[in-house]
Amino acid sequence: MANLLVTGGAGFIGGNFVHYWNARHPDDLVVVLDALTYAGNRSTLGGAKAELVEGDIRDTELVEGLLRDHAIDTLVHFAAESHVDRSIVGPDAFIDTNILGTNSLLKAARTVWLAGTGVAHRFHHISTDEVFGSLGPNDPAFSETTPYAPNSPYSASKAASDHLVRAYHHTFGLDVTTSNCSNNYGPYQYPEKLIPLFLLNALHGRSLPIYGDGMNVRDWLHVEDHCRGIEACLAKGRPGETYNIGGGAELPNMEVIDTICAEVDRAFAEVDGLAARYPDAPAAKGEATSSLKSFVTDRAGHDRRYAIDETKARAELAYAPERGFEEGLRQTLRWYLDNENWWRPLAARIQ
Repeated sequence: MANLLVTGGAGFIGGNFVHYWNARHPDDLVVVLDALTYAGNRSTLGGAKAELVEGDIRDTELVEGLLRDHAIDTLVHFAAESHVDRSIVGPDAFIDTNILGTNSLLKAARTVWLAGTGVAHRFHHISTDEVFGSLGPNDPAFSETTPYAPNSPYSASKAASDHLVRAYHHTFGLDVTTSNCSNNYGPYQYPEKLIPLFLLNALHGRSLPIYGDGMNVRDWLHVEDHCRGIEACLAKGRPGETYNIGGGAELPNMEVIDTICAEVDRAFAEVDGLAARYPDAPAAKGEATSSLKSFVTDRAGHDRRYAIDETKARAELAYAPERGFEEGLRQTLRWYLDNENWWRPLAARIQ
């Protein structure tokens, strides 16, 4: 048995991880620490076996108390500001949460685990492939040895947090691992991100705004595959090491958007009652969802291509993604159609 503290566990990836861990490790204790900002929602943890503590990861005293009081031996750190557009408008929140917050957690872990209980432990830090910067069309995929070259305030703040985690291992001996993941998608994703945003816009007949020429390339990772990768890091990862977790689906944004449009059209053809529920959708009128596509000015500093080389994770962790993109996207879109009560209050905030 293990006792886990999951930071940001009421958010998208963290919430999926809690549900995944409950299913795979039902006897483990799970405590969630989440500030419940706009992207954290109690409803994401509906049905989960977890204690939710509302609080800030920058509150070092609070974190120390949770580690001691619950005999935590595993800390899985998801909590982060993560939306690039928001980081361009307001970088300060990203510095506060992603850098200062991560340092606060590391200080608490050092105090309790190294200077205190001496318990065998693991601090696992969730990072992103965006810390590596942008690839050219023929460049090799990001590996764990790719130099850091962050291009947005978001990715810069994550890069700094990665370095702090590494430093606490090499300087103080904290048992840490880090995983750098590619673009996640799946249930419970806040509807400001591409896939849920475009799905909900399509359902309501709103424009599908495409940055630049739509040919920016990302590697798409289903969130359950990501959770499997984190589980593998916790079980098999070597202390102090980093592992790239990818989805094996390197696609231009335009192809992703066209797939979303096709799957929405398919759903309206196959699911009874959708036209009545969403009468403003082009598909409700027999028209193609793709008619909603429009091009907008590109995002400032928009990285052109990300790609993940997961050779190390395959070799050391026996990790490989299990869900193909088309299957995973279809399941994701159907989940949103079946869980309108979860996303509708959130979507109202970003109209």
